[in-house]
Amino acid sequence: MTRKPTETMETAMKATKATKATQATKATNKRTAKKSFLVAALAGALALGAAAPAPALAGAAGAPSGDARISTAFSLPGAKVYPEGIAADPRTRTVYVGSYADGTVYRARPGRAEAEVFLPSGTDGRRTANGLRVDALGRLWVTDSTAGVAVYDTVTGARLAHFEVAAGTSARFVNDLTITPDGTAYLTDSIRGVIYRVTPRQLAAGSGVLTEAYDLTPALRPRPAGTFSLNGITSDRAGRYLLTVDMTAGDLYRVDLRTGAVRRVALTGGDLKAADGLDLAPDGTLRVAHNVTNTLTRWQLGADGTRARLTRTVTDPSLQIPTTLARVPGRTLVVRSQFDKGGPMNPGSGAPTTFTVASVRGL
Repeated sequence: MTRKPTETMETAMKATKATKATQATKATNKRTAKKSFLVAALAGALALGAAAPAPALAGAAGAPSGDARISTAFSLPGAKVYPEGIAADPRTRTVYVGSYADGTVYRARPGRAEAEVFLPSGTDGRRTANGLRVDALGRLWVTDSTAGVAVYDTVTGARLAHFEVAAGTSARFVNDLTITPDGTAYLTDSIRGVIYRVTPRQLAAGSGVLTEAYDLTPALRPRPAGTFSLNGITSDRAGRYLLTVDMTAGDLYRVDLRTGAVRRVALTGGDLKAADGLDLAPDGTLRVAHNVTNTLTRWQLGADGTRARLTRTVTDPSLQIPTTLARVPGRTLVVRSQFDKGGPMNPGSGAPTTFTVASVRGL
C-alpha cells in the first residue's frame, strides 16, 4: 500500500527524533562516566593525603603559628558550590572563585559580604572550574578539569580564547595554572603528570590544542593507582622557573624555564603531603594550602628556588578543607571547599554549611 506524503513525513520525523535522543543519551552517559572517574581519582588522592602524616601543628618547633587570625572574607551563594580555585585581580581588587561542582565562576567585589555569579554553570559547556588566574592584562583564565582552559574578559564576561587537551587523550585532570611575566600560562595535569603550556601567540590565535611542555613522570615517585600527582603550580617573579607540588608524595619540583631541567626542591622542616594550592610572593615566601589536614604552611625559598624551609604552620578545622589561596594586601584568602560534606571527597556524608572564603592574617 502506498503511504500518504503526510504519513511518510511523520515517520521520518519520528525516526530522526529517536536517533537524536539516542545520541544525546550516549553523550550524557560519556560525560557522566568521565566525571565519575575524575571524582573517584580526586577522592582517592585526598583520602591518601588524609592517611599521610600531617605537617607540624601550629606552635611546633621550627614552625611557629604566631598570631594567625582566621575570619570570613565573603560568602558564596548556593547550596552545593564546593569551591576549588581562587584568583585576585590586583588592579580592581576583585576576587574570582570557581565551583568544582558545576563550573560556576563567582565574582566578589571589594567590600561586599557575598559574591555574585559572574559566569553561570554550563558557560561554554563547562561543568567544573578548578584553577583560576587573572593575567597582567586583566583576563581571567579558568581551567576545566575534563577539557582544558578558557580565557574571559573580566568586564564583559565574553570568552576570548579556549584550549583543550588533544582528542583521544583518555585519563586527564587539568588542575591548576600559573602565568609567567612573559604572558605564558602553564597548567598541571594531575593524572598524566605533565605541564601544559599556552603562549601569548597561541592566545592571540584564540583556540588550539594544549601543548605538552614538560613531562615530570620520570622524576615523580611511584604512587598508588587512582591517586593524583601534580596539583598546585606557581612561578617566580623573574620568570626563571616553575614550582609544582606532587600532593601524594609531598614533594615540590622546580622546572627551569630556560633549560627545561626538572629537580626536586630540598625541603627542610616538613613536607607537602596533601598540598593543593601554591602562592609565591616576590620575596620568595611560598604559601601552601594542605586540603585534608586543614593546614596552611609558609616556606622561605632559597635565592635560586632549589631549597625551601618551613617557617610557619597553621592548622585549624575552621579552614574546612582548604584547596587554594591567593595573597592580597595584608592577608591571605583561602577557599573553604567543604569537599568532605557531601562533596567529591565523601558524596554520601554530611551536609555543608554556607560556603565561604576565609581571610587569614599572620600567615
